Amino acid sequence: MSWTRRSRWTRAVFCGVSVALAVSACSSGKDDSQATGPQHTTGAISLVYAQKQGDQEYFIGEAEGAKAKAKELGIDLKVVNLGNDANKAVTEVQNAVNQKASGVIVVVPDPSVGPQVAQLAKAGGVALLTSDDQVCTNGPDPSSCAKDNLVPRVGFSGTQMGTEVGTRAGQDFKKAGWKPEETAIIDAWKQDVTVCTDRVKANQKAFKEAAGVDVKVIEVGTDNTPSDAQNKISATVSGNRSVKNWIVMGCNDENVSGGVAAIQNAGYSADNVLGVGLGAYLACKEWRGGKPTGFKAALFINGKDVGALSVQTIYDYLKNGKQMPPEAYAPTKMVDSTNWQQAGVTCG
Repeated sequence: MSWTRRSRWTRAVFCGVSVALAVSACSSGKDDSQATGPQHTTGAISLVYAQKQGDQEYFIGEAEGAKAKAKELGIDLKVVNLGNDANKAVTEVQNAVNQKASGVIVVVPDPSVGPQVAQLAKAGGVALLTSDDQVCTNGPDPSSCAKDNLVPRVGFSGTQMGTEVGTRAGQDFKKAGWKPEETAIIDAWKQDVTVCTDRVKANQKAFKEAAGVDVKVIEVGTDNTPSDAQNKISATVSGNRSVKNWIVMGCNDENVSGGVAAIQNAGYSADNVLGVGLGAYLACKEWRGGKPTGFKAALFINGKDVGALSVQTIYDYLKNGKQMPPEAYAPTKMVDSTNWQQAGVTCG
């Protein structure tokens, strides 16, 4: 690809597509003749998939799905584990630019690096897609970002997922016959991650609708890991010993797993704990053991589906000029100890 054509393609990626990255140059009126929409590449496609928490079961599945789809499409794919290092996300996007990758799919450990990641990709002529978490091109907080400034994303609808979790928890609360005044809800999540907040807001609303009553909600900030959730929720339980029954929800399985462990370690019976997770990759380990657990259900989100859809989405854009949607969603399914295996949950 000549430099002139590459430059035009770069401008098209970031200015010609309404759902792609919105940057100041797109509305400046400068060189608008080049903003003619996406142009496909005729050469080989190489991608970098940079994931946070790449050793987590969900993201392992996501990488597997991405690799399988890349093999099917003849794409050269490199998967990078960012861990929880936001600076590494910036470094790996720069590396992708230096290596002249066609595109980058990224799951940022912290949304605050979004603008830097987006600018690096733009300047380097690399197509950018996010999976799972949202990224804003001109600010650190995607929740306050104009829709036109959000990078296209593949994943799940936070509102839809939270609604399913809250509905199941509300239904199970009614079945248990617990008294509202003797019950409390713990909602735990990393509170600067937009998709997590979307899930939590939705689960609280859906719980109330399904349960038909108000139940005290205690919001707990965590780093989205089981250990931190367990530590933070242990302190919460210690300060609320009058509560007889606990409901645990949150951003992911990690928060619910840590919460359930904290409450049961505090002396509560599994019968007095109602945890509804999001992911099912940790919930299934509780169910597989066959012991009583407060982890009652989880929404199964299949990382393989997200990885495959992400690769397909950016491939269609690069190869065929197909516009990347603002958001594309993979399917979900509520599971419990009776049906998780039939649903295809991978329990590592």
